[in-house]
Amino acid sequence: MTYYQFIRAVEIKVKEEFENNIEVCTHAVLKNNGTIRQGILFKEKDINISPTIYLEEYYQRMLNGDTLEEIAREIVKVYRKVRFKEPLDAEFMREYSKVKGRIVYRLINKSANEKMLEDVPYVECLDLAIVYYLIFEVTEYGTASMMIHNSHIEQWKVDVSEIHRLACENTHRLFPYEFMTMNAAIEKLTGIEVDEEEDVLYILSNQLKSYGSAALLYPGCLEGIGMYLKDNYYILPSSVHEVILIAEKDAPGKERLGSMVREVNKTQLEEEDVLSNHVYYYDRVKKSLQIVC
Repeated sequence: MTYYQFIRAVEIKVKEEFENNIEVCTHAVLKNNGTIRQGILFKEKDINISPTIYLEEYYQRMLNGDTLEEIAREIVKVYRKVRFKEPLDAEFMREYSKVKGRIVYRLINKSANEKMLEDVPYVECLDLAIVYYLIFEVTEYGTASMMIHNSHIEQWKVDVSEIHRLACENTHRLFPYEFMTMNAAIEKLTGIEVDEEEDVLYILSNQLKSYGSAALLYPGCLEGIGMYLKDNYYILPSSVHEVILIAEKDAPGKERLGSMVREVNKTQLEEEDVLSNHVYYYDRVKKSLQIVC
């Protein structure tokens, strides 16, 4: 079964689980780095927020032996957990005073998102772009969010600098950073104890592990890591969700680090999750972040 045949088959199976008050249809969404993701969109009567559940992971599960019936039941289960039970007040989006506490930022690749950036406020950061979102809800399945477009800031009568200021206040409050050794991260993920003796790699993300590379922007974060490592350090953009850090004294060399980043981006990541092919360097004396050429 091809992926597109799978999408159609799942749509039919999921529809069988609902009555007429919920419309179920396939939906293509433009995501980070110009990628298109296919999902099941749920439109519930009298609810003006429609969640989309993406299907790539479920297709792999089918290839590994799960039946369409099992997958459809799981999708319905997830929907019932993440659905909004009340409509969003339309006036909420129009009133800046009501949304400003929900504005956060994310880091994405600038050149890979040129088309999207034509329509959204952003701030350049090296080869990256800082973009802004409204967060409606945070669950174990991720976040319910909406990208802020130029039309929104025009309606709110604010500029990019004001949006950025609020995002700086909100993001680290809503998504606290998490910094640990690579081995500690593996142990936390698997529950298997790992020897810490020669661990020189560190992971920086947020506690939700969603667009955690933005923790690079948190006030005092890079400076604090430099104090902890007692050295300048390299930052490897392992994905939009996290970055890897290594002290300069422990690094194998700039060329090797660059090759590692490009290889991981090419072979281990979905295109949507790639942050950059460049390595970054933090100078703790100058308190500056730069691209390693």
